[in-house]
Amino acid sequence: MDRSELKKRWEAEEAKVFQGWDFSELDGRLEEEELPWDYRTLVQQEMSENAVMLDMGTGGGEFLLSLSPPPGRTYATEAYPPNYELCLAKLPAYGIEVSKVEEDDQLPYEDEFFNLVLNRHESFSAKEVYRILKPGGVFITQQVGGRNNRELSRNLLGEGAMKTPAEFDLAHTVRDMIEAGFDVEVQQEAFPEVKFRDVGALVYFAKILEWEFADFSVERCFEKLCELQNIIDQTGFVSSREHRFLILARKER
Repeated sequence: MDRSELKKRWEAEEAKVFQGWDFSELDGRLEEEELPWDYRTLVQQEMSENAVMLDMGTGGGEFLLSLSPPPGRTYATEAYPPNYELCLAKLPAYGIEVSKVEEDDQLPYEDEFFNLVLNRHESFSAKEVYRILKPGGVFITQQVGGRNNRELSRNLLGEGAMKTPAEFDLAHTVRDMIEAGFDVEVQQEAFPEVKFRDVGALVYFAKILEWEFADFSVERCFEKLCELQNIIDQTGFVSSREHRFLILARKER
């Protein structure tokens, strides 16, 4: 395939609309190494019929709904306007109250309101989460660390395209949790490999993750993308290194 045809294909990927937090467009085109923990299982172990729970940064509510949470006792926050509107249209029918939250330290809930707070890849204030949890309540978070896709971002766009600080990691976050008053019961960190089977998948991915690939475009990165195409032609994939960490913390009774 010639360069002009490749560029057209990649620009078509760049133009695709992304909604919620649904990466099904990449099924079969991206392979992620499994994490050494199961976030869903940990969450399900802490859920109960009588618990009042919050999902922070729920995206389109996909993961939250998959848990079949208790109606009338489940809440969700979302900051990204398109996802917030999507949640408003979808989640109340399941008995889930949605709030638009843009400031981590200003959650619109009373003190000691929740038994369980979930957070999957959303920023947070440890002190604010501590405030809204009941004594004995649990906070479970899986975070994307500061070294996530850092080398790939640098290769495509040079220094400065990665907005997440490199020092954002398990150790620093555990320290913040302990300072806020939490008892950290589970802490794990991993650096799984992700493989892109075609350059178009990488284009779609990079366009979404603006905080890791700032100012990415096919036009700007075309020569670099062609270099990656050559690698895929030879090896079948282009790889990157992700960064994840998990914390389960409890508010002391």
